[in-house]
Amino acid sequence: MRFYESEAGGPVKFSGRPTPRRSRKKRVLWIAAACLALMLLWLLYIQVRISQVDDLASGGKTDVGIVLGASLWSNKPSPALKERLEAAIAGYQAGDYPMLIVSGGLDNDRMKLTEAEGMAEYLEERGVPKSDILLENEATSTYENLLLSQRIMQERGMKTATIVTHRFHGSRSADIAEFLRYDHPQYRLASTEVLTLWQRSGRETLAFTKWLLDKARLPAAE
Repeated sequence: MRFYESEAGGPVKFSGRPTPRRSRKKRVLWIAAACLALMLLWLLYIQVRISQVDDLASGGKTDVGIVLGASLWSNKPSPALKERLEAAIAGYQAGDYPMLIVSGGLDNDRMKLTEAEGMAEYLEERGVPKSDILLENEATSTYENLLLSQRIMQERGMKTATIVTHRFHGSRSADIAEFLRYDHPQYRLASTEVLTLWQRSGRETLAFTKWLLDKARLPAAE
């Protein structure tokens, strides 16, 4: 314990120990720094996961191609959804799959068409016969896209599928397909020239995080 002179001339004790207020402030700063570090590590982890698509199987022949839905603009496929549809058409024309499932429900109550209906119209306009297009009109998420499309496959005796989506969306789609026990799915992944960095990376980071949280609560597929 140290002493120093007061203005009155008498000694005053000084312990040198931090006050409770300073200690609380220091703990708060350490906790904030630790939370920030964990958040940055998580973001890095998700970005690495998003980029891991080069090893996804592609080019094999399957029973059906599943086009994962995205927004319609004025009841027509958005530019981003057109990129997925063009990738699906390329695989269909190459003979990778003889049929297509287009998957997606209503974006909102003001829309006249489901995403699936809008995609089917586009495919027909591009020369895909209506008889080769199956519609899944209820899904509102990638998990539902793949779950409900899988049920259509089971009803029709289909065993294998090619999943058609964007490259940045491939890793999350593959994780969901694995969770649902798809049988050796193939992937046709479209690049994008119309989506921003936030749409490709930022929003997908949030969506991938949400999926991993949801996955922990969902019952495993049999």
